[in-house]
Amino acid sequence: MAGRTYRIAVLPGDGIGQEVTPQGVRVLEAVAGQEGLTLRLEPGLVGGTAHEKTGDSLPDETTRLCRASDAVLFGSVGGPVLDALPRDRRRGLLELRRQMGLFANLRPSIAWPPLAAASPIRPEVLQGADILFVRELAAGLYYGPSGHETRDGVERAWDTMLYTAPDVERVARVAFRLAQGRRRRLTSIDKANVLESSRLWRRAVTRVGTEFPEVTLEHLIVDNASLQLIRTPARFDVVVSENTFGDILSDELGALAGSLGMLPSASLAGSGPGLFEPVHGSAPDIAGQGIANPLGAILSAALLLEHGLGLPAAAARVQRAVGAVLAAGWRTADLAGAGGTVIGTARMGDLVVEALADTR
Repeated sequence: MAGRTYRIAVLPGDGIGQEVTPQGVRVLEAVAGQEGLTLRLEPGLVGGTAHEKTGDSLPDETTRLCRASDAVLFGSVGGPVLDALPRDRRRGLLELRRQMGLFANLRPSIAWPPLAAASPIRPEVLQGADILFVRELAAGLYYGPSGHETRDGVERAWDTMLYTAPDVERVARVAFRLAQGRRRRLTSIDKANVLESSRLWRRAVTRVGTEFPEVTLEHLIVDNASLQLIRTPARFDVVVSENTFGDILSDELGALAGSLGMLPSASLAGSGPGLFEPVHGSAPDIAGQGIANPLGAILSAALLLEHGLGLPAAAARVQRAVGAVLAAGWRTADLAGAGGTVIGTARMGDLVVEALADTR
């Protein structure tokens, strides 16, 4: 909305987050200039980078900045610095999600036609695949009771997949509402044939489904879903699952897009700012080389425009600009299998910004 100043927290984090996040920022600034928006971009520290500078991987100042912003553009966390810390001092993304109340993680995956040759899936199977994966983000194995002990000389550890009906219902409503604006199909993934938590999940999703009679709901067991997402991806529209299943299966969808480097995400709360980040992680093996794919970060900036600032038309312009660059044959190293000309991180950012001028 013209005339308003939007406050955006920018947390590049670790590894290639330091390289791809600035390209997302450039795209936001370009859109702001074209749309007459005012952005207040404020940097923050997180992850190993934060620990090196402050002794804390999630400084209180960073949390305050994120909670006071309209949206957060996030890079990645992880690498040798964090790996060397005791577990209780690796405060980063999971803790930030908890403090911001983020519970719904949106991960769209599109089979971009120019990248079909980079996918291991046959082109005729890929055709038309456009999946929005909604992952529950605030409960389940990652947040349930856990422990580790040695008893009678035997080492043991446990994690608990704990869900309440309200946990499931709130993320299910997000997924149903998103399906209303798409092709009105929702697939819920669980393991209800074995797990009690999944039986609760299925009952709760089914109850919420009665509020959305125009959306067709199906349930799939997770092992079958894992197969069908690759075997028949075009049959899916919106998919919703619990935290662990969603973490694994949404990465699988990188095969549709040709690379994990193409996948953006949005993490949303019931109220307050969302957090927007590429899926790929910190990739320390290629950090500092200028070869990382920034399109996941740029498409995350598009999700920020749509879901963080309520500017869907501006978000669509960014997606069209990315499509135009790919159609022109430009590729980063991870997309070299699709043919075309391989370029670096910053140059890919240049081309998307240039293409934005043609999408007005």
